[in-house]
Amino acid sequence: MPSSPPIHPVDERLPLTQLFLFGLQHVLVMAASPITSVFLVARALGLSGALTVNLISATFLVCGLGTLVQSCGRMRFGARLPLVMVPGGAPVVLFVMIAQQTDLQTAAGAVLLTGVCYFLLLPIFTRCLRFFPRIVIGTMLILVAANLIKIYGAVIVGRPGSAEFGSPLNIGLALATIAFTVAFAKLCKGAIGQLAVLLGLLAGTMLAAALGAMKLGDVFIGGIFATPTLLPFGIPHIDVVAALPLIIFSIISMAEATSQTIAIAEVVGKEIDPGVTVARTIRGDALMSIIGGLFGTSLIITSSENIGIVQATGVRSRFVTATAGVLLVAIAACAPLARLANAIPAAVVGGTALIVFSIIGVMCINLLREVDLRSRANMYTLACALTMGFLPIVVPGLYARFPAQLQIVLNNGLAMGALTAVLVNIVFNHLSLRWLRPHAGRHLESGAAHK
Repeated sequence: MPSSPPIHPVDERLPLTQLFLFGLQHVLVMAASPITSVFLVARALGLSGALTVNLISATFLVCGLGTLVQSCGRMRFGARLPLVMVPGGAPVVLFVMIAQQTDLQTAAGAVLLTGVCYFLLLPIFTRCLRFFPRIVIGTMLILVAANLIKIYGAVIVGRPGSAEFGSPLNIGLALATIAFTVAFAKLCKGAIGQLAVLLGLLAGTMLAAALGAMKLGDVFIGGIFATPTLLPFGIPHIDVVAALPLIIFSIISMAEATSQTIAIAEVVGKEIDPGVTVARTIRGDALMSIIGGLFGTSLIITSSENIGIVQATGVRSRFVTATAGVLLVAIAACAPLARLANAIPAAVVGGTALIVFSIIGVMCINLLREVDLRSRANMYTLACALTMGFLPIVVPGLYARFPAQLQIVLNNGLAMGALTAVLVNIVFNHLSLRWLRPHAGRHLESGAAHK
């Protein structure tokens, strides 16, 4: 009898206990993103408490469904790789901006319109994937890591001017969580060692509770079951002009999805056809963004937040992230679980996030080791992209005097770095300057005739 082909680790079905624990690890690291995004929208737009809870439930639901789509992959939707989906940081800000300039119905309509634009732009974008070689992907991931570290560093330190800004307690909790994670990674072997991120987060949470920094009173207040409301803002209003910022971002998002898909494939050792797999990832983003728009969320997109966990744990099964998707749906339906996730101190989640996202940076270094950085093209591509990508990250307000429409792109370090990397790579590797040579030849001939 012919032996069956070996199962790739990505398609390996782990025991249920391991699936649950590894999936829970993904959930706890990414849970801050849905909650933070909803609170940002609620505070900026003055939403009621009931509507805020409803949006938290809806965001967890769509993130869970999207994670299942990307992990399982059906009908050309989803990459069939261990990917998770979260609300994008930039889209949330753009959603708030559109709602402030118009109204919530128009903001929801902008999300739906952007989801449709994903599908319309995808055939054009997939033909441009040759402009995203390893040097461009590696550069984008470095900027992803730097941007996420900045975001979660701010979560730990707090808002400037607030009473908790620079709190030694919060900074200490974050550093202690990192130390716990490193200690578990060092001391624990086998499957327990692969749970170092989860164990570090739980240890940080217990320390916070012991120090009185964790408030559990609100966990048991309110209903048990949560049911997200369809069209919570009413019938969406379609306004193409108002939606332009999100539509422009969708192109940036497709570039991000490209880098994340290729990066996770590298981490898990799965050979993919970028033209096919990246398109599946983007279709998943488009589908879940449309569903999210119907439930009142901003764009729900594939996240790089879990790449560091996969790299750190070595657990490559897509069924782990599928389990995380199931857990996210369960959190969406069970209000106390959402409130419990929200009760974990931001400093503890931030400490976990810092080390996970720094691992993405380490992975980028390994990715770029395979690139010849002595090549002039690669050297200038990387240098120019890091310059334009890091500037808005390390110098906030750099482009404050530029037109508001331009600031959408200029203030996004990842967008600027990715755009610069692609353009410089095109100049060196795809742009032919042979048209200059006939002109130079004619110039020499005319000079000789004159003599």
